[in-house]
Amino acid sequence: MDRSLYIAMNGAKQTLLAQTANANNLANSQTSGFKQDFEQFRAMPAFGPGYPSRVYSMTERPGSDVSNGAVQTTGRDLDIAINGPGWFAVQGENGAEAYTRAGDLRILPQGQLQNGAGQQLLDDNGQPIAIPPARKIDIGQDGTISIIPQGAIATNAVLVGRIKMVNPGDDKLEKRGDGLMYLKQSGGPPVLADARIGLVQGALESSNVNALSAMVEMIELARNFELQSKVMRTADDNAGRSARLMQMA
Repeated sequence: MDRSLYIAMNGAKQTLLAQTANANNLANSQTSGFKQDFEQFRAMPAFGPGYPSRVYSMTERPGSDVSNGAVQTTGRDLDIAINGPGWFAVQGENGAEAYTRAGDLRILPQGQLQNGAGQQLLDDNGQPIAIPPARKIDIGQDGTISIIPQGAIATNAVLVGRIKMVNPGDDKLEKRGDGLMYLKQSGGPPVLADARIGLVQGALESSNVNALSAMVEMIELARNFELQSKVMRTADDNAGRSARLMQMA
């Protein structure tokens, strides 16, 4: 009797974890450059003294969907989107270099160039980009940033840096808890900038989450959880009936 209860309990627990991953995808369906996470169930034997006599389900995140989202024109000078494959280099956890497709940029009062999530963009040398006070900013297709300083005439454009864009290969990247992509094998040489990558100014890449599919999956997961709960109640009822029969014998 306890075997069915154990299996149903684990199924319900892992369904809740899958629901968490799916809910995160759905919550970020409007987040610029967001890449949805996959999740899957896998049967695992429960090891202990003797032979494995129980099987439990385990939720895995085998990876992320790194397909490109739709590019939408905004007309804002600080909105940029990569045209084709590639990633923007930003400063991630503990100052490590990380990668994202989010190009909703902003300039802090101190001059730091960040995206909407507060991640500092890096230049070709892996250093944070700083923008002096400017009356106009132009970002070229190759990521070069030109400004017209405050008080200068319109023809006096100044080059202040170039946004680092890389393409190490999607199979070499993994998403971590902060939502950024990192190299699977850390500690090696830094990824070099790829001059073949181009960007579009005045546009943003949308999330690649299909909100309708995520809603359907949420309903399916809710039904699975309800089914597992019914199995647990049935197992408990059967255990109670068995105990009463034993008392009557």
